[in-house]
Amino acid sequence: MSMKGKVAVITGASSGIGAAAARVFAEAGATLVLTGRDEARGKAVLAALPKSAEAAFVAGDVKDRAFCDRLIEDARTRHGRIDALVNNAGIIKRSDALGTSDEDWLESMAVNVNAVFYLSRAAVRVMKAQGKGAIVNVSSEWGLVGGKGHVAYCTSKGAVINLTRAMALDHAGDGIRINAVCPGEVNTPMLQSGLKRRGFEIESGLKELGKSVPLGRVSEPEEIGRLILFLASDDSSYMAGSIVAIDGGNTAR
Repeated sequence: MSMKGKVAVITGASSGIGAAAARVFAEAGATLVLTGRDEARGKAVLAALPKSAEAAFVAGDVKDRAFCDRLIEDARTRHGRIDALVNNAGIIKRSDALGTSDEDWLESMAVNVNAVFYLSRAAVRVMKAQGKGAIVNVSSEWGLVGGKGHVAYCTSKGAVINLTRAMALDHAGDGIRINAVCPGEVNTPMLQSGLKRRGFEIESGLKELGKSVPLGRVSEPEEIGRLILFLASDDSSYMAGSIVAIDGGNTAR
């Protein structure tokens, strides 16, 4: 899969799946515009990319619609086009409805849903003008099925799935392909924080969690990154509105 000569914007790129996607895209030859809230971690991601990579990190908060619009416009101005947008930024609030504050609910929707809409809307304007583009939204297996004690997260990730489908139908005729990936258990800081919250050491927690997965293990972020790359590349040229589970078999049950 080659992204040589193509420009990709990746959100939530300072850690986890976003950082892994940045590495995978860079290895495929993409020119990258990365974003996240933590500039220091973003610079560390840039430093870990191949020396040949052309990449920039822009610190900002995707909850801010103005920042989302500016990020896309600046990428277009700098590089002349945007071939792929990866909406990866996300947060998780761990509670049932009674334990979810209004603030936690609204922040979940702001990061996990609103930002995906703002960035996708801005990217579609650019991609429609150039006649081609791909958007990959990172949802979750918990957008496909429920997860106990994570009502805001599950709701927001389910919304991403139907946003993907609706926008895919709206813009397929514009040459824009919009798809979503639904990761299961992935060895990211987000997952590790959940293990610590439950009293696990990281290594033993990953092994224990892996026992619940049909494939018998937790995935690594690069495995998700490679699927995102496929959906962003021309190799997936006949895919639009697809919701692709990458969960070790969890949702097959």
